[in-house]
Amino acid sequence: QVQLDESGGGLVQAGGSLRLSCAASGGSAFRIVSMGWYRQAPGKQRELVALITAGGSTNYADSVKGRFTISRDYAINPVYLQMNSLTPDDTAVYLCNVRAYSGTIWSDYWGQGTQVTVSS
Repeated sequence: QVQLDESGGGLVQAGGSLRLSCAASGGSAFRIVSMGWYRQAPGKQRELVALITAGGSTNYADSVKGRFTISRDYAINPVYLQMNSLTPDDTAVYLCNVRAYSGTIWSDYWGQGTQVTVSS
């Protein structure tokens, strides 16, 4: 079982920045295939914001490319999302995701979510 603990959400003015972090604990024997951030805004579907693979490859939603940066500290196993130039359209609950492989089973784990609110 993997537990994800998120932090860094909050209220920020448009144009400001936030840094989200997500720490994974438990399931240490599992290989983490990828870690990423998703978001879900009221009335909208959950969407991928950014993802980083174990090999370091990254993927970003077009709407955040150039503004958001995902990174991982492999030594302590957290994943970060640096969010710059925030706009009200970025307002959402941001969810950390970890995809892990035990050798036989693929599993996806989700954090509880952290609220990001961007005011105009």
